[in-house]
Amino acid sequence: MKLLVSIGRQTMTVVDDAGGVLRHYAVSTAKAGPGEEAGSYRTPRGRHLVRAKIGAGCPANTVFVRRRPTGELWTPELAAAHPGRDWILTRILWLSGCEPGRNRLGCVDTMRRYIYIHGSPDAAVMGKPGSHGCIRMNNADIVELFDLVAPYTAVEITED
Repeated sequence: MKLLVSIGRQTMTVVDDAGGVLRHYAVSTAKAGPGEEAGSYRTPRGRHLVRAKIGAGCPANTVFVRRRPTGELWTPELAAAHPGRDWILTRILWLSGCEPGRNRLGCVDTMRRYIYIHGSPDAAVMGKPGSHGCIRMNNADIVELFDLVAPYTAVEITED
């Protein structure tokens, strides 16, 4: 299985080992566009893998900070109390780059940049760039994807 993320189309396609399409999702990548530099708030390109799966069994809208559930569930009221907070919800697939010098090691290391595929508030717009570098998904979609993929699943992020 492989995850194909298109920054240009704001989509993720899940394909099997023969290339057959298993799922297709709308996503939201970085508002600042593609890029690999630490601190750029851009979505890294290239070959990656799912290094860790975080949040199994947590209820939808579980709020995560530093990959740990805070005990909160996202609500519009919680969001109003914390304007501007980057909401990481429900599940996390933590990505690691596979290409030294491009998205692995040094100032371009995807894992050290804490780039995830994660859930977002249901009101978050998918199909349009809006994240701080991560790949955002609807909560129902990230739960489905989380259950489909294993650690070390390949993830290819392209601009097309």
